[in-house]
Amino acid sequence: MASGVKVTDEVIAVFNDMKVRKAQANEDEKRKRKKAVLFCLSKDLKNIVLDDGKEILLGDLGTTVQDPYQHFVKMLPPDDCRYALYDATYETKETKKEDLVFIFWAPDSAPLKSKMIYASSKDAIKRKFEGIKHEWQVNGLEDLKDRHTLAEKLGGSSVISLEGSPI
Repeated sequence: MASGVKVTDEVIAVFNDMKVRKAQANEDEKRKRKKAVLFCLSKDLKNIVLDDGKEILLGDLGTTVQDPYQHFVKMLPPDDCRYALYDATYETKETKKEDLVFIFWAPDSAPLKSKMIYASSKDAIKRKFEGIKHEWQVNGLEDLKDRHTLAEKLGGSSVISLEGSPI
């Protein structure tokens, strides 16, 4: 079921910036790259927009953000839905990897109307986010609080560390 909700150009630009890693980026550009970002519905429920101030930049890591995964979990609103992109850095037994994860946050405590609108609008944002390998619907903090769950989504038992921390 489509809701008729539109994805703003700003949201698409953020996704494209996160998807394309510039090998020749200078340090300043790298610091401004987004590690995680939240998206929400506009007040009139017609557009998917950036959730103001709800982002983690690579430049924040080690300064204002010690554990990016835990910081990301704390950014999610306890009583409303969101879409999110999380740029996961992880290591398997063979290699180091980075993958974007699309997360649909729909906590059980969110209002039913919100859950219905976000669920019916999810396809609109997913169609714009071409090339996402990992999608995760999360219905409560218990699904998120343990990084093992994300590691499993990324590569099952072959993942040995996430964000530099052993699994």
